[in-house]
Amino acid sequence: MIKVCGMTRSEDVALCDHLGINLLGFIFHPQSPRKCSPDWVATQKPKQALKVGVFVNQDTEEIAAIAKESGLDLLQLHGHQSPKQCLALGPDRVIKALWPQRYADTESLEADLEAYAPVCRAFLFDSGTSGGGHGQQLDITKLENLDPGWVWYLAGGLGPHNIISVKNCGASGFDLNSGLESAPGIKDHQKIKQVYTMLRGKS
Repeated sequence: MIKVCGMTRSEDVALCDHLGINLLGFIFHPQSPRKCSPDWVATQKPKQALKVGVFVNQDTEEIAAIAKESGLDLLQLHGHQSPKQCLALGPDRVIKALWPQRYADTESLEADLEAYAPVCRAFLFDSGTSGGGHGQQLDITKLENLDPGWVWYLAGGLGPHNIISVKNCGASGFDLNSGLESAPGIKDHQKIKQVYTMLRGKS
């Protein structure tokens, strides 16, 4: 699975959809330099890729309203959302972000995975201890002892310069954002094509 996040331009959406990128991320966090409006996202109608809304500590009603207006397929939740909130939004739609660096050991990380697993379709492991899109890379050695049964996507500073080094880390997919940009929200089409070829072995 390949997800390109931080979409702000129709031409970037079109390229990713044409290539066969699986998920396209649209950020609705007001403080993000890549934030976009529900009415614009509603006009983006990829033929293959699913539209993912990215939310940071917004309440259930706001997320549900934006999802409906924007025509979102999936919801990626960053922050302190509870399992109850994930359940209310629909377990089959939720990707829950977690930050492995917050946890002292694998056991404490897996305790949260156990708590959220019934109410989300997958997890996203990001670098740092909060937020995203900052270009930092996650130390994947923290994930070496993780049970292989979890469905998780790797995020954090990924791009053509390092995707090969993590290709076989056990992730179910890869979430790319700042590593594919020339400026925040401006995707570099050559970098997207490079990463796609590196992961899929075709162009």
